[in-house]
Amino acid sequence: MRFLLLLMSITLFLPKVDAQDLQRETDFNFEWKFALQKDTTKPKTIPLKDKKWRTLRLPHDWSVEMSFDPKYEGATGFLPGGVGVYQKHFKTTSNKKETNTYVLFDGVYNNATFWLNGKLLGENPYGYSPVYFNLTDVLEDVHNENVLTVHVDHSRYADSRWYTGSGIYRNVKLITVNKLHIPIWGTFLTTPEVSAEEAKVHLEIKVKNDYNDDKSFTLSTSILDAYNNEVAQLSEELHLESKTENTFNHSLTVANPKLWDIQNPNMYKAITTVLVKGKVIDRYETPFGIRSIEFNKDFGFKLNGKVTDVKGVCLHHAAGLVGSAVPKGVWRRRFERLKACGVNAIRTAHNPYSQEFLDLCDEMGILVQNEFFDEFEYAKDKRLNFHDRHDDYITRGYVEHFREWNKSDLTRTMLRDRNHPSVFQWSIGNEIEWTYLHYRYVTGFWENPDDPQDSGSYWSSEPLFTPDEMKKRYDEIEKTEYNLTETATQLSKWTKELDTTRPVTANFVVAQTSMVSGYADAIDIAGFSYRNKDIPWALKYFPNKQITINENPGTWDDWKQVLENPGVFSIFMWTGIDYMGERHGDWPNKSGWGDLLDLAGFKYQGWNYFKSIWVNKPHISIGTMPMKNSRFKTNEISGQQLPENADASSNWRDSNMHWNYEEGEMVVVEVCSNHTIVELLLNGKSLGRKSMSECPDRLFRWMVPFEVGTLTAKAGFDGQEVIAELQTTSKPTSLKLISNQESLKADGYDVAHLEVQLLDKNGLEVKTENTDIEFIVEGDCRWLGVDNGERSNSQDFQSKKITTAKGRCLAILQSKFKPGIVKITARASGFEDRTVNIEIK
Repeated sequence: MRFLLLLMSITLFLPKVDAQDLQRETDFNFEWKFALQKDTTKPKTIPLKDKKWRTLRLPHDWSVEMSFDPKYEGATGFLPGGVGVYQKHFKTTSNKKETNTYVLFDGVYNNATFWLNGKLLGENPYGYSPVYFNLTDVLEDVHNENVLTVHVDHSRYADSRWYTGSGIYRNVKLITVNKLHIPIWGTFLTTPEVSAEEAKVHLEIKVKNDYNDDKSFTLSTSILDAYNNEVAQLSEELHLESKTENTFNHSLTVANPKLWDIQNPNMYKAITTVLVKGKVIDRYETPFGIRSIEFNKDFGFKLNGKVTDVKGVCLHHAAGLVGSAVPKGVWRRRFERLKACGVNAIRTAHNPYSQEFLDLCDEMGILVQNEFFDEFEYAKDKRLNFHDRHDDYITRGYVEHFREWNKSDLTRTMLRDRNHPSVFQWSIGNEIEWTYLHYRYVTGFWENPDDPQDSGSYWSSEPLFTPDEMKKRYDEIEKTEYNLTETATQLSKWTKELDTTRPVTANFVVAQTSMVSGYADAIDIAGFSYRNKDIPWALKYFPNKQITINENPGTWDDWKQVLENPGVFSIFMWTGIDYMGERHGDWPNKSGWGDLLDLAGFKYQGWNYFKSIWVNKPHISIGTMPMKNSRFKTNEISGQQLPENADASSNWRDSNMHWNYEEGEMVVVEVCSNHTIVELLLNGKSLGRKSMSECPDRLFRWMVPFEVGTLTAKAGFDGQEVIAELQTTSKPTSLKLISNQESLKADGYDVAHLEVQLLDKNGLEVKTENTDIEFIVEGDCRWLGVDNGERSNSQDFQSKKITTAKGRCLAILQSKFKPGIVKITARASGFEDRTVNIEIK
């Protein structure tokens, strides 16, 4: 045996250690040097002379600092990439004979190479996976200076189908530990038995001995609740031989546990300490939640034993004006708005996100489908989606590294993420079938071998063949060099080697073929993408396979699948929030696709629509659109507006939230409500009532000739009525300036969102007029930029000037370390200045 177990005992007392007494992690985000490079040539003499370089803090995304330009590719939002070099100067503070020092990068986009003091540490091509390096042997002696150099090559800036950002865009930490220590990501915590009375907590703990001598030590675990009360503890005496690592198991019981769920995301901490002769030499903290998850084809998904519908959205990792370097407070504002309309889950489309993102999902009670890859062996077309049709430099991406790096990237991601209670599924890939051309031809819808984009009636039709017929066609068709089933099986195997507590899924876009090819057999849950018509077929022919929806356009029909099929437990609409990219040849539109929130986090009418479906509280709201732009036609009998074609009813996503049109203009009025009967009134005159039975997509519609005044929607029983109103506004006469924070922590991270809205003389929000806004900032803060949320907005994000859209705009600022008052003034020609003060403390 590599170790000797001396004694195991449950202790009545564990040493209390102040976190300040033993600091493993040091914030390594500040005081970096940065410079863009002229070409892709890696430097030969390192460190580089950086005296004249720009000094900045991380996370940093250099692409979002640039100007939008149609000469760049719309697939990634008309912003450039490039090549950049970062350097960090720091002094050695610990004795290398007693300690190890590591640097941990949570994400660098992309093709990153790392050196310390001119000596190569390694590389990491994938821009979404965390990576760390042991610096110990390369560090200078105590008190001497070191230089950490990071070369980032994002010259292939259209290597993705959405905006990625460029640079060290996630947090960096310096980690210093005793040579006898718990490694980075060295714990794995599960809760195998959970009830109201007690919960079993199992902890796998790695301990590494880098000393040249064998070491005896005490390994102790203490579980603390949210108030730092100790609720369970365990200690054992152990021995570890020199230059070895081993895994030890701690099993503890928590009485009367407070469970983690969507409504009450209760968190605990497992504090694991390594003691030698009574002295704590390492302290490792594992945040976790006590919860149980269960998936079954008969009931769908249970969280803590309760059947739970997953009301999900897909998101990309960037967030508007901050690009991919997203402060935690920016995600918090977005999450608050998503949760307010009923969202309880996020799919990380189509790659791992930051640790900070998952921390916030833990904290706020949001389930996460953690996705690994968008491509396997074959590339997608970064300009026009589907499969690779452009073999040029700027679109070459991760596919070139996949076979060499996929296990490493998957493993590092899972080791970092598997203790998060929010993570409830692992997804190995997204719509991978597009890149294996034979998958589409098997369906019978793609009939032209010379045009793989000619899908016939695929999107609107039910499957043409039975599974047996599909399997025969699959077996007979010519295959590609790489086998999708074999790759998926390997990825699933690696996933399960690291975690069997969560199911493995994938997103199928050619589900008919995937169900018969063996691809579906490689995973636990088949997630369908935009193919609701495949669901009855799959449920009929594959009754033992659990099927759900992993991506969908966000319609009532999508949610009906969950309501009508118990095993189908989720939708993940594309997408919850606008994102930059997938806009090839569509200048100036750089962004789009959001169902609920725009790029600045302002609400679309889709937010109201899904709130009326997902939130069990009375709701009513009004959206409007000109008849001429609506794709609707008039039903002469009832006046009810009916879809002219299948996708017409999706217009509500960005319908107007105003009542300002030309006199007499025909306007489609759409009311979102969860009441069965709604009445519409214009200037107090009833325009009639509509019943939900008339509304196949749960939208109450009228065609109304516009007249100035007040549009009112009413529903509900007497004394319990809900009312929504839209009033015609006049010219704007004033500005409204609000901040979502009155004060910020002086920590260099906290952020405030400032919203400006035009108002008319009656204080009503004017959404049909715009003006130029300038922000004047007095005080010590970091200005992150401005946006108006408009998809066609091509104004620079990093500015203090912006033209409003829908009468509004957004600005974000971030604290520094100096306490004080920051005064922000919004100024526009012809309007009185508006000012807010934010205290930094």
